[in-house]
Amino acid sequence: MENFPVIDLAAYLQDPSKPELQKLCSEVSRILKETGALLIKDPRCSAEDNDRFLDMMEKYFEQPPEFKRLQERPHLHYQVGATPEGVEVPRSLVDEEMQKKLKAMPLHNRPTTPRGPDPKWRYMWRIGPRPSYTRFKELNAEPVIPDGFPEWKETMDSWGSKMISAIEVVAEMAAIGFGLPKDAFTSLMKQGPHLLSPTGSDLRRHGEERTVFAGYHYDLNFLTIHGRSRFPGLSIWLRNGEKVEVKVPVGCLLIQTGKEIEWLTAGECIAGMHEVVVTRRTLEAIRLASEQNRSLWRVSSTLFAHIASDAVLKPLGHFADSPLASNYPPMFAGEYVEKELAVINLKGSAPS
Repeated sequence: MENFPVIDLAAYLQDPSKPELQKLCSEVSRILKETGALLIKDPRCSAEDNDRFLDMMEKYFEQPPEFKRLQERPHLHYQVGATPEGVEVPRSLVDEEMQKKLKAMPLHNRPTTPRGPDPKWRYMWRIGPRPSYTRFKELNAEPVIPDGFPEWKETMDSWGSKMISAIEVVAEMAAIGFGLPKDAFTSLMKQGPHLLSPTGSDLRRHGEERTVFAGYHYDLNFLTIHGRSRFPGLSIWLRNGEKVEVKVPVGCLLIQTGKEIEWLTAGECIAGMHEVVVTRRTLEAIRLASEQNRSLWRVSSTLFAHIASDAVLKPLGHFADSPLASNYPPMFAGEYVEKELAVINLKGSAPS
């Protein structure tokens, strides 16, 4: 992704009313439409913020499995707390329609075939207020705090809130670029079940080349945002089917389109496909980290921004007149997420 432009949000944050920013907003919507991914720089989200978060999560994931399992909440379908490795199932393993598409892809663009469930841990932490009433209580559960981490809540809330703020700005800019009201997307995000959802992959145990940590899939939510990981491995597929290995510059963030924005735009944006696999670049990063006696847990600082569970998903504005609009019938966002999770026989697993 070296050739991808980085969108600096500073000018929009300073004065979003400037007419010349219309061009930048159009660029944001164009990139999301054509690639499903966007590199941004937000002056409110520093590399130091990301490092502080990664340091804490490395320390957490390095704890023994029996400690981490104390934060499991399987009765809430893993919507909060820890999800152990071997629980999340790659969609490409269970979705027959997706498997047919994969076989038709050119070999050099095909995803790596997983051998089974993802060998990664995950921690789900809700960000922002939840509604006092909702039809989808499991998607809006109370958070879980592990013992021995006094900085946990402040660190999670701080980094998560900053990333949500970045997504809200991108959502505004995208709406303007798509010819919609500025708040077309952000008004639907209020009190959404946003989840800061870092993953932890043990590279000591699973550090062989072509090990699949997250099998080929799309995200169910509105937009997903990632801080820079200390170990490469994320690849995305552009709308034209090209597979691209992601390289996030220091101090930048990566945003990807999810299924909810596809719904709201009647397919103008489509949910971006991606995977996380041990590559040669990952192996080089493992070698350097070993030499420097650093943690060998690959942590992703991933946040899933959602449309509110009780808001209705439907094509917005002029997208309602699209010939494809009938493929996106109105339904509650929470209903959509629950139906999608049921497809992969893991109701309530990570929204990905």
